[in-house]
Amino acid sequence: MIKGKHTVIDLFCGCGGLSQGFIEAGYEVVLGIDNWKDAVQTFEKNHNNSKGVIADLFIETPAFISKKTGIKKVDLIIGGPPCQGFSIAGKQIVDDERNKLYKSFVNFVDYYKPQAFLMENVPNIVSIGKGMAKDNIIEDFEKLGYKVVYKVLLASEFGVPQNRRRTFFVGLLSGEEFSFPVPFALNGNQVTAFDAISDLPSHSIVDGTNYPLKPKSNYQNQIRENCKAVYNHEITNHNDQTVEIISMVPDGGNYKNLPIELQKTRNVNIAWTRLNSKKPSFTIDTGHRHHFHYEFNRVPTVRESARIQSFSDTFIFYGSKTSQYKQVGNAVPPLLAKHIAIQLKKYINA
Repeated sequence: MIKGKHTVIDLFCGCGGLSQGFIEAGYEVVLGIDNWKDAVQTFEKNHNNSKGVIADLFIETPAFISKKTGIKKVDLIIGGPPCQGFSIAGKQIVDDERNKLYKSFVNFVDYYKPQAFLMENVPNIVSIGKGMAKDNIIEDFEKLGYKVVYKVLLASEFGVPQNRRRTFFVGLLSGEEFSFPVPFALNGNQVTAFDAISDLPSHSIVDGTNYPLKPKSNYQNQIRENCKAVYNHEITNHNDQTVEIISMVPDGGNYKNLPIELQKTRNVNIAWTRLNSKKPSFTIDTGHRHHFHYEFNRVPTVRESARIQSFSDTFIFYGSKTSQYKQVGNAVPPLLAKHIAIQLKKYINA
């Protein structure tokens, strides 16, 4: 433990986007738990003072994890548990079999009784079952003595070059009501896709190679801080037909810009969508092949996707390229997490 730093456990940590934000805000993440080996490897290699544990939280109890890791006390618990069972409208979702992972998060909070918790989820969690899911979540944590608030936040309003919406539940054991950070990057001063990735070239870069281009924005200066080399910038080589079709779509365009006979070549409404260089990106997903660079006729690389998620260039992803894309797409933007973490400091005792 680092004296004077608030300690954190990250459940369902993935590669560690939430953790990264909290670390950048001055917290000590002592433990990250996930059942995905690649993600835990990325988590541990990027968070030198954190322990990564591969564990199935369907099975492993807080008491078992505490005994295994030696962690008896913690100031915060954070994470984004899968909540598939919350889609069951009209049923007491707490009893749904598929919500065992969510209940595991509740059990960890009950076991450790941290000063605060932060739980992240999809934006429609607040409306599922006419608000039943949201109400059940609040009730579960209120039974443990926490004052709970929630809010849907838009990442691009907090300096992230991405229009990603996520719901955050914050609970305080003190009984205080948490006030979420105020958005500061509104229309006109948001970070754009160009700001995020315009210094990365059209071709692949061997891991560890020096930057081929100088930074072109303040965002790039920040994201490249303390980093002298590029990692995870391996391009995808599409077939000739795909490249030809992409080339017909303008910056910020989509399938509607194609000739009518080509519009149905991919039967999804996001097909053939290019990033808009003058706006924040749409939500980065876990590896779709429908979203393309605003200029180059290819999908963004893992590094470009990580930039759009606000990961520093010092953050390196491990595993196969497919796995890396999934790790990036599943993560909480570290910069958004950082602003919440800074705000939380006002409510936590030293």
